[in-house]
Parts: sequence; C-alpha cells; structure tokens
Amino acid sequence: MQPKWLAKSATAIVLVALMATETVNPVPAYAGVPGVFATEFTQLLNYIELVGQLEQQALMVENQLAQIANQVKHGLTIPNQLFGTVAADITNLNQIVNTGQSLSYTMGNLDGAFRLRFPGYSSSINYGQSYQTWSQTSLDSTRGALNTAGLQNSQFNSDEALLETLKGQSESAVGRMQAIEVGNQIAENQSEQLMKLRQLMMADMQSKASYQGALVQAEATKQANSDLFFGQTQVTSDGVSF
Repeated sequence: MQPKWLAKSATAIVLVALMATETVNPVPAYAGVPGVFATEFTQLLNYIELVGQLEQQALMVENQLAQIANQVKHGLTIPNQLFGTVAADITNLNQIVNTGQSLSYTMGNLDGAFRLRFPGYSSSINYGQSYQTWSQTSLDSTRGALNTAGLQNSQFNSDEALLETLKGQSESAVGRMQAIEVGNQIAENQSEQLMKLRQLMMADMQSKASYQGALVQAEATKQANSDLFFGQTQVTSDGVSF
C-alpha cells in the first residue's frame, strides 16, 4: 500500500462528485444579486472543508490498517520449532558409562562402592585376584568414558543439521515473534550442548579416578602384605632401620 493512497483516492472521488453535481445542476445567473454568489462561495468552502475532513479520516483508516498489518506480521510464529533430545541422550550416556565393573558417577552409592573396591592400606590373602579386580575396574571405567565420547561423536551429524535449520530460520524470520522463537531455540540448543559437555567431563573424571585408585591401591596392598610378612620397620632420621 503506497503512502496516503487511500486518502488521495477518497479526495479525488469527492471532487469528481462535486464537479459532476455542479455540471448537472448549474446555478442560475441573477444579475445584480451578489448574495447568490456569496452563498455559492460559502458552499464551495464547506465542500473543501468536508473534503479535508474526509482526507484526514481516510489517513486515519490507512494508518490503522498499517498498524494491524504490522501487528499481524510481528505476531507470526514458527510452525515447527526444533528442540533437541537431551533427555534421551543423557539417559543413553548414563547407561553407557555404567559398564562392567566400572565405578560410574551414576551409581547411587558411589562413595561406598569406591571404598569397597579401594580400601586403602590393607593386606590381601590373594593379591593376584585383588589386582585383577582393581585393573578391571580401571579398564571398565575407561571403556565407559570412551563409549561416551563415541556416542557424542555419532551425534555430530544430527547436531550440525539442527544448527543449519536454525540458521535458515534465523535468516528467514518474519517479525519479532519469529526472531524471538529462533533465539529461544538457539539458547535451548546451547544449554543441551553444555549438559553433554558436563557428561563428557564427568566420564573423564570417572576414568582418571578409577585409574589412580587402582595404582594407589596396588601399592598400598603390596606394602601392607610386605609389612605383614616381614613386620613393620621403623626408619630413623639417619636412614637406619631397626
């Protein structure tokens, strides 16, 4: 709609109608009667004022229509909004890290399980069997962390496709509402990526903690067995044992 199109159209219609009226019904000439011309001049002024009023009303209507069209434009929503599946992804990750004899961060009694697996300085009747338990715990924890990384790597294609779709929605957004909705989707996707990053960090900590626990426990048990067999020795400040 061009500016003032409606107002100009209304003005033109009224002027044409006035001219046609004056042509069909011409005012009779009265010689020597100036009052008649004054009356006709007053009517003409009234017509002009009426045209101005109509033009203003037409402008008001045009502005209202433009406002309504603008409101409709900015109120349009995105029909198919895209949100990730972080809940299902995290459930899969929790299942993957809890593999074999691993010490998973998803365990309900993680502290108790760690103390039971790695009791610290204590002798062992069957050191070989105990060492197998410690090493298997470390290996399973590491395997769970690697599987977690593998699962997230397999999700890169879908994540990239989602970002491309959001980019397209951002470039083609019409009005404020669609722009806001695209921003909400992007923010939600960022939150999901941060949650997945936390999962990777926890899986990495799980692997490192299990490995360190196995190393420390192996040394502690060897020392406890040695002390139990040979008896504990005390070393003085000069390095002489007694």
